[in-house]
Amino acid sequence: MAGTATREKILQTSLALFNAQGLAAVSTHRIAAEAGISPGNLHYHFNTRERIVEWLLRRFEDRLAPLNAAAGEIRALDDLWLALHLRFEAIDAFRFVYRDMGYIASEHPALGQRVQALTGESLVAAQALCESLAEAGVIQATPEQARMLALQIVFTTTCWLGFEQMVPRSDAMPARADPGLAAYYTLTLVSPYVSRDSRAYLDYLRVKYLR
Repeated sequence: MAGTATREKILQTSLALFNAQGLAAVSTHRIAAEAGISPGNLHYHFNTRERIVEWLLRRFEDRLAPLNAAAGEIRALDDLWLALHLRFEAIDAFRFVYRDMGYIASEHPALGQRVQALTGESLVAAQALCESLAEAGVIQATPEQARMLALQIVFTTTCWLGFEQMVPRSDAMPARADPGLAAYYTLTLVSPYVSRDSRAYLDYLRVKYLR
């Protein structure tokens, strides 16, 4: 039991450091010091930093898997907003993964391939989502338009954190966007295709987040 608690402490400490400072800036010695354990104790549980990243990536994959699996069942804009909100929460919780994708691919190619595979799964899910919305009459889009819309949705969700880093900060803009606001901005990609009957929910979200 003590070993399990120590392993979990290492993982939570690593996740916080990776998210805050970036994967490249955090060594196993830094993790051990922050966790209040010896480097040898950390090495006993995770013999390399790559193993820590692998465990955290697995948790990120597990967090996204049910969202991808349910994407083809979304048939209303409020369900779409909720799904996007949950996705942004997951991405924010493990934000180092997409933000540091180039470094992961360079330093840990096998893990980089897994992140690429995860993005591919998200593309398939987004395509199923757009097709489901079209079938339900929520959006009016040709198959080609639905394919491009799916690509735009995945591009936005995976690149959001990198975009945030480049936006000048002000009192009106928080350090990180609220997942609900990020979900709303992503939902506006669907706006040109939304049927008249479904547009009221977009208007509701616009008032909620842009007032």
